[in-house]
Amino acid sequence: MIKKLALAFVGFTFMLILCSFEMIDLSEKKNQQENIEYKIVYDKKKHNITLSWPAFGSSGNYIITRGGSRLASEFIQVGTTSKLSFTDVKPNKNKYENYYKVTRNGMTVLISLENQIFGSNMYFYDRKYEKAETARNDINAQFETIGLGGANGEWTTKRQAYYFKPNVNGQTYDSGGSGSASSVESNSIELGFYSHIGGLGKVPSAVKLGSIFTRPHLSGGANATCTFWRSIENLTVMRDFAWTVSQSTSARRMLLESTSKYISDIGNTNFWGSGGFIADTHYASSRPNWGGQQQWYTRNAVFPSGSDVMGGSYNMVWQGCVNPPQADDVNSPISTTPIIREKPFLFLDDDGEYKIFVPAWQKDRVGVSWSSTDMGEGEIQDLLTNWYVTKAGDTDVEINVALKAGKNIFFTPGHYSLNAPIQVNRKDAMLLGAGIASVTLEPTEKNTWGCIYADDKDGIIIAGLLMDSFNSTTYQIRIGNEVVKADHSADPILLSDITCRVGGVQSKNIQIQVSMQINSNNVVGDHFWLWRADHGSQKGGDLRWTRDRCKNGLIVTGNDVTLYGLFTEHYQEYEVLWLGERGRTFFFQNEPPYDAPNQASWSSQDGRVEGYAAFKVANRVKEHHSIGMGSYAVFTGTDGKVNKKNGFEAPNSLNVKLEKMCITRFAGPGNIQNVVNSTGGSTATGAKRVTSYHNGEGVQPYDEEFTLPNNESYPAYIKMDK
Repeated sequence: MIKKLALAFVGFTFMLILCSFEMIDLSEKKNQQENIEYKIVYDKKKHNITLSWPAFGSSGNYIITRGGSRLASEFIQVGTTSKLSFTDVKPNKNKYENYYKVTRNGMTVLISLENQIFGSNMYFYDRKYEKAETARNDINAQFETIGLGGANGEWTTKRQAYYFKPNVNGQTYDSGGSGSASSVESNSIELGFYSHIGGLGKVPSAVKLGSIFTRPHLSGGANATCTFWRSIENLTVMRDFAWTVSQSTSARRMLLESTSKYISDIGNTNFWGSGGFIADTHYASSRPNWGGQQQWYTRNAVFPSGSDVMGGSYNMVWQGCVNPPQADDVNSPISTTPIIREKPFLFLDDDGEYKIFVPAWQKDRVGVSWSSTDMGEGEIQDLLTNWYVTKAGDTDVEINVALKAGKNIFFTPGHYSLNAPIQVNRKDAMLLGAGIASVTLEPTEKNTWGCIYADDKDGIIIAGLLMDSFNSTTYQIRIGNEVVKADHSADPILLSDITCRVGGVQSKNIQIQVSMQINSNNVVGDHFWLWRADHGSQKGGDLRWTRDRCKNGLIVTGNDVTLYGLFTEHYQEYEVLWLGERGRTFFFQNEPPYDAPNQASWSSQDGRVEGYAAFKVANRVKEHHSIGMGSYAVFTGTDGKVNKKNGFEAPNSLNVKLEKMCITRFAGPGNIQNVVNSTGGSTATGAKRVTSYHNGEGVQPYDEEFTLPNNESYPAYIKMDK
């Protein structure tokens, strides 16, 4: 489809336009409505490329130059024409290594196949044609514009992804530097809000960067507790990897050759963060340090042997790792990852075509899924054949039509406004987001049903998406309905790098019942942040309690659900409510709502218990196991008399076990009075821990009836399995 960017050209208010013509003919009506078209066509048989453009400039011929990449050091002239099209009969061998500038009267447009496919929010870099420092300078220029905190960063709707093509002839993308990634001398890439860096090789060593830095923007750079929404995957960092982040940040499939640290070293004050998640990563030379991070979940990492302190304050979980820290109050090493499928990713295959690698399911895994020469077990899918590539501005109609036609969905970075939920209604369907792509319920009464509904089907994958709500809804994302309970054990459902956000942006009152509900069996979740916003661009305080309403972050009714790295914060009732059997959670992080106005408005179990437990295993559950659980009191927006009786609640049942639980108080007068089931002590006298609660001596919670969403909340046109 032709995007609004092309229309802006009519006013000649810009010097550079990026083409965004749609490759897949699923929105022909939009094409017919537009009469300005930037188009590039590759003829494989003849190996030529034809480009066309609308008229611009007052007189003279159009001059066409070609470079091998968007930021190529050299563009050579390949022709001139008075027409509105041109055919290059001798393009570069790889069709994606042809970027054309069309110039007339000092005005230039840039046209390429990559921009035509992926739109203007994905930036590609190619060391074959560019200097080593080119990508760094380009990304850092983006950071200067939209990467910082405040209005230009945390709440922007701009999204971006930076993709690096494989190195050639031993070259790297490192322009050289020294010292910590935070220093000017390091020549680091700074990654800001809603940004993603990805390597396009088959293995991480195919793309080598110098150093990476995420800059905390609170307390003069000492506080990273709001350094959210960024990701990095499938590459090597040669020097310093200073990944100072908190929630909704993902680092995956990486080779880290030198220093790695997870807290800022700017200045000399005390630093702290509230992260984070890293997986499938090999640390080649030194054991990293998490410094002042409150908690962290690390899965399937390889560390050098040694006994160096690796940091962390309250809850550090190391699962399926080689050479993890020894177990103690803070550290919880878990020997294997019982079942996992790594997140799919975009790459360039040997034939020069863009592909998606879909890793295979693995059981009882230790260490990384790849080697220096092998990308690992899995399936390779051709992007243009098997996938529909969205661009910002696409609607739920176009996305659902593509899904129905059998396509998987690759979301390029953008803010996707939905008037109806995305319907994932077939086996093995996939939604994959890049650049923290956001699917959003806009402030309209048209969509009261949620962002994503997935049917109860084998092998569904939903990954790399932010669910946002500017409107009231029942769910933000829902997996299966409450009736159908198929056995998916042979091909489970995967949810990976999922964020749900309630509030923070919109000014109208919204009511959401639950951010995520998992009703299907055999679901694996690999890194969630479910967040009822404790701050935002709108005025908070007492107003937030009534304006941004959401009862539960997560409800699980399905059986055999396994979650890795679950972050859930500030919901107004049970933040996690578990009703299914044989559930497992490896790492849980929580803060209760800051803004409960008084105890009467925030009491559970028919008003008999102060507050709501952060993680509630219902009394009817017979078998459950969770490990590495933290809940931290921050009761600041209250009357000064609000407390929570239990951090965690579970039945005194033979096969229900909660391990390595921690509670503490960060701020405010209120306390969590017990760790679990009226045992473990209060945060009034410091951090409290319970190593294991297994059919323990605590007081079992009162029996309750839970009000769950029902089938009447589904729009009539969505056909659910019966």
